[in-house]
Amino acid sequence: MKRKMSASNRIWSVVMTIVCVIYLYPIFMVLSNSLKVESAISTGTAFELPNAQTFAGLANYENAIGAQGFLASFFYTTFITVSSVLAILLFCSMFAWYITRVNNLFTKVLYLLCAFSMVVPFQMVMFTLSSMADTLRLNTPWVLWVIYLGFGAGLAVFMFCGFMRSVPIDMEEASMIDGCNPIQTYFHIVFPLLRPTMISVAILEAMWIWNDYLLPTLILDIQDYRTIAMLIQFFKGSYGRVEMGPMMACIMLAILPIVVIYLFAQKYIIKGVVAGAVKG
Repeated sequence: MKRKMSASNRIWSVVMTIVCVIYLYPIFMVLSNSLKVESAISTGTAFELPNAQTFAGLANYENAIGAQGFLASFFYTTFITVSSVLAILLFCSMFAWYITRVNNLFTKVLYLLCAFSMVVPFQMVMFTLSSMADTLRLNTPWVLWVIYLGFGAGLAVFMFCGFMRSVPIDMEEASMIDGCNPIQTYFHIVFPLLRPTMISVAILEAMWIWNDYLLPTLILDIQDYRTIAMLIQFFKGSYGRVEMGPMMACIMLAILPIVVIYLFAQKYIIKGVVAGAVKG
């Protein structure tokens, strides 16, 4: 039995290694082409590694940062991501706490609505959303977190509710007896317990918001505000010519922050998901 399990584990390790290589290969190719001179990036040479004649060093990265307002786009993207994630963590965790502790028909309906929102395609509401955002003046980076809060609430509430159902209510009742109001109970008792799930939700939501292209393009004025995902399409010259080198460098600069955050916090994703899946 042990030999069979060992052989099975080896097979799965080989399969998953192959899958990982397949997923990482496009990123490697973008990195490789970002280090080439412009003339060496074409359909026929895109899969070739840089050599002494085609290696451009960091010239493409300098061009990407200096052109098209990359630093401004980086600031807008960072602000939108951080503000949206903080809003999702605060409001959705409090909402999930309310749903799990006030167990009645109304809260069950609210929970089902949040779960249903995860399966509604964005394309169904994007044109209505764009018109509503213009009417309510939500078409700037400073308030875009309101829209992301609505779209990110489904997953966040689902994960927070899964964790809260495994937390005994005894500590919260004890804090109420000691004179704490609901707000104090949340921040002093519930909030610290939610930390693993919060980190997990924050990473998942941040990866989505940082890389999102469609929603900012529909909502923001593209002439005044551009996220990094929006900026990439502007590396075009006259007559449809595309600056492939700076574009590849810009893609790598957009990927890098999320990759770094994920590498340092990946264990919290598993911990948060497992904590929400185990019901005591």
